[in-house]
Amino acid sequence: MASGFFAILDDIAALMDDVAVTSKIATQKTAGILGDDLAVNAEKATGFLSSREIPVLMKIMKGSFINKLIIIPFVFLLEWLYSPAISFILIIGGFYLAYEGVEKIVEFLFHREKKGQEVIEESDDVVEDGEVAEKTKVKSAITTDFILSLEIVIIALASAKTGYESLKSQFDPFLVEIVTVSIVSIIATIGVYGIVALIVRMDDAGFKLIKKSNDKGIISKLGHLLVKALPFVIKALGVVGTIALILVAGGIFDHNIAVLHHVLPDWNEMLKHIIYGLTGGLIALILISAGKKIYTLATKKV
Repeated sequence: MASGFFAILDDIAALMDDVAVTSKIATQKTAGILGDDLAVNAEKATGFLSSREIPVLMKIMKGSFINKLIIIPFVFLLEWLYSPAISFILIIGGFYLAYEGVEKIVEFLFHREKKGQEVIEESDDVVEDGEVAEKTKVKSAITTDFILSLEIVIIALASAKTGYESLKSQFDPFLVEIVTVSIVSIIATIGVYGIVALIVRMDDAGFKLIKKSNDKGIISKLGHLLVKALPFVIKALGVVGTIALILVAGGIFDHNIAVLHHVLPDWNEMLKHIIYGLTGGLIALILISAGKKIYTLATKKV
């Protein structure tokens, strides 16, 4: 009885050794997308009242966990049924990310401040309720997280397969792959949103340092630095987040559309991804804008 129990422990230890190797490879391969995920989610988790930042972030993190609970079994099932479909789904997700990025750029470049009568007319409109605005932004963040999580899971799965091939494992590859992908997904979610939480609470940490030091000395200066730096960090995250959306989308197009992958072979990979991302985003923006106009005209006639 005891020997059987220890044999099970030995098997678990051996499995964890294999998973450690494949998880290390998968984490290294997903490091780039995790950086983009951090930038995008940090940008989307800001812009709320101080008292709402952490509750909103928890809602987004909960949504991210749910996303991965849906994605992981779906990807393994799809891999078993028809693996080429994964690339097709990634391409659709890439267009969504590219659209989000390009929409931000277009809004920044062509948005003009309203003046005079326009401001008066706008003030007469019904102001969107704060709770509704929060739900809208959380929904947008969770949707974007879904696409990024999908790519993280797929890259982790591909890396787990590569890592397994280098092992002389006694375990079924499916078991090693599913444990590896699950661990990487958990680390990704906790790691990304943990760092985002630290970023959005920079000012509160600064105020506490100022208060504890009685606004004197190096600690007080550090507190003031954190408070003053937050607005610049938020703006920087907005820029980095937008660039990340374009780069991730361009990377998806480059790696999943064979024709594009062989175009411009001598060009810098990042530059190629930016071009592909911007192009895909412009196409998506034109199609979605046209669809909205057609829908508006159709509803008016009705």
